[in-house]
Amino acid sequence: MRVVYMGTPDFAVKPLEALINNDYDVVGVFTQPDKPVGRKQILTPPPVKQVAIEKGLKVFQYDKIRVEGVEDLKELKPDLLITCAFGQILSKE
Repeated sequence: MRVVYMGTPDFAVKPLEALINNDYDVVGVFTQPDKPVGRKQILTPPPVKQVAIEKGLKVFQYDKIRVEGVEDLKELKPDLLITCAFGQILSKE
């Protein structure tokens, strides 16, 4: 089963790890773009992106997935799409 996962904060890391640890075929991870954090405004990747990269998963980041990411999502041909604290609205497409 081809799974696409969408999530961003710490809260969304555990479900992603559960999918990976239970041998689901996670074909792509969509997360919010990196953001400046702290007083020095250091560009920081979201926790889900960090885990996805560590696990060797393909990561996608768009300001608006329904505008920019629809084609990439279609190309992955997922059987299942899971969202957990993703923070964007998905279009019908």
